[in-house]
Amino acid sequence: MRRHRARALLALTALTMALTPATQAQALENGVGRTPPMGWNTWNTFGCNINEALIKQTADALVSNGMRDLGYQYVVVDDCWMDPNRDSAGNLQPNLSRFPSGMKALGDYLHARGLKFGIYQAPLDKTCAQYFNSYPGATGSLNHEVQDARQFAAWGVDYLKHDWCSPTGTINDQVRIFAKMRDALAATGRPILYSINPNSIHEKTGPQRNWGDIANIWRTTEDITNKWDTGQTNGYPMGIQNIVNVTVPLASYAKPGQFNDPDMMEVGRGGMTDTEMRSHFALWAIMASPLIAGNDVRNMDSATTTILKNQNLIAINQDTLGLQATQVSNDGTRRILAKRLSNGDVAVALFNQGGSTTTISTTAAAIGLAGNSFNLKDAWTNAVTTTGGAISASVPAHGTVVFRVSGGTPSPTPTPTPTPTVSPSTSRIQGVGSGRCLDVTGASQANGTLVNIWDCNGQSNQQWTSTAAGELRVYGNKCLDVNNNGTADGTGVLIWDCNGQNNQKWRFNSDGTITALGSNKCLDVPSNSTANGVKLQIWTCNGGTNQRWNRT
Repeated sequence: MRRHRARALLALTALTMALTPATQAQALENGVGRTPPMGWNTWNTFGCNINEALIKQTADALVSNGMRDLGYQYVVVDDCWMDPNRDSAGNLQPNLSRFPSGMKALGDYLHARGLKFGIYQAPLDKTCAQYFNSYPGATGSLNHEVQDARQFAAWGVDYLKHDWCSPTGTINDQVRIFAKMRDALAATGRPILYSINPNSIHEKTGPQRNWGDIANIWRTTEDITNKWDTGQTNGYPMGIQNIVNVTVPLASYAKPGQFNDPDMMEVGRGGMTDTEMRSHFALWAIMASPLIAGNDVRNMDSATTTILKNQNLIAINQDTLGLQATQVSNDGTRRILAKRLSNGDVAVALFNQGGSTTTISTTAAAIGLAGNSFNLKDAWTNAVTTTGGAISASVPAHGTVVFRVSGGTPSPTPTPTPTPTVSPSTSRIQGVGSGRCLDVTGASQANGTLVNIWDCNGQSNQQWTSTAAGELRVYGNKCLDVNNNGTADGTGVLIWDCNGQNNQKWRFNSDGTITALGSNKCLDVPSNSTANGVKLQIWTCNGGTNQRWNRT
């Protein structure tokens, strides 16, 4: 949710909850969300200023402008739809000044037009607008999960957006409480797509686990905003490129029924160039992200219409394999993503993260196709060209060219650009500048423990195993990890359960530096310090002695 964050954070108060130990959640198999959901949500454009007429007008527009027939089915009524008070039996009720016909009638209106009904709720005591005092009441689902799920089913709800919006609770608390609503929805017998956001004013738990056992879609970052780049690693608010940096490494989590959610789209809301909005849509499409429009679809210019109705990209997004594109290569400017499709084709995105036009190139072999003759269909122009294997385009700043590549035969897996690795071996890693060793603070084995430099002593918290996959393991099952998939200079380094993500992959270089592959930055001792206990970070590689290491 959009929030006046700084002022509100000063007024945080602890929420009192009777927390019980987290239980092991079972896999979510509710039959919905077999491809990423498509639709529209009220929040980005209208915030709390919503009513029945707006929803009906939007529904009619989705039908008349052809978006419904392209897959935009879910119409999601976000926060501020509810009466500030539950009724005498504890049931949710609509704000009748805004929705005089009631929510069941609204759902019927949508269903009669071939659309699906989405609604917003929060798992604690308040919705996000209530938490930030921009809407009255305290009508969250805490201790009302079964009652609210039954109410939603009775209204004909097809999609629930459940927004944590609190600094309270550990990730285990989130798992337990989100799972209560998951189970309550299942018990209704109605197929309801379950969307969660664990990240609002909270530790960013989106990248910390695969939430597919809990929800059909889950937010990976803080809230999106109508800008290309806000400079945030994963904090409020998030620009398009910042969200991509967090979400790309999570590709392994996506499959039919469960998808990473990088938030509702900003296409058509101004604030970005046409090239940037095209990239926004293309990247969401190839990342198998939900395509939830956030603009006013009743009034769209031709550029917005062209983007949101691009059938080539929609088809890539809605492919039945349900795969998210994996990263083939990224040199910090030129990023290449590839997504295998159900008919054997591969979609490839050539994404220019830089500030000037550049040529981006790859090959059919690198994206997982074998052979010597291929067709390339440009998703934006529909132009088809042939190639013996080379795939290349001149891409404008912040632009993304997408080709659908057909021909040849699929390789077992896409072949990423090779990166040097070392054979598995265990050693200490000693700083050239400090003479001290890479050390887990306090010999802790807890996730999130920061890594520092300390006098070399040979203890287990200084014994690092470099694997063929590029990991640096300690204690056997913990990996050297760049916090929150960060890419900014100064991002901290810690240990976390090994999960195969790019922020846990490292490359030993011939000059003694160690590069974090996810960020393309070097393991660094801040300010060339030599003192025991100095916490490590990543920083732009500069060859200094504080970035050079020896294995001993």
